Amino acid sequence: MIERIAVNAKVNMIYIETILKIIGIAYIAEFAAQITKDAGQGAIASKIELGGKILILAMAIPILTVMIETIIQMIPG
Repeated sequence: MIERIAVNAKVNMIYIETILKIIGIAYIAEFAAQITKDAGQGAIASKIELGGKILILAMAIPILTVMIETIIQMIPG
């Protein structure tokens, strides 16, 4: 279903795949952080959250680059 919507919107599938991976990382990191918090390891939980955020940021860079390039192309110059 998502692939059909992406094709209709003329969005490259690589971006959709990346966004789905980012969502997966966010869920896994949150789940792992909650488990470690429940185990009384708040310091480890904060490190897991930080690691998840860094991975998400790293994966989002290509998408952010395309968005910035698109905005720059829309600006008359």
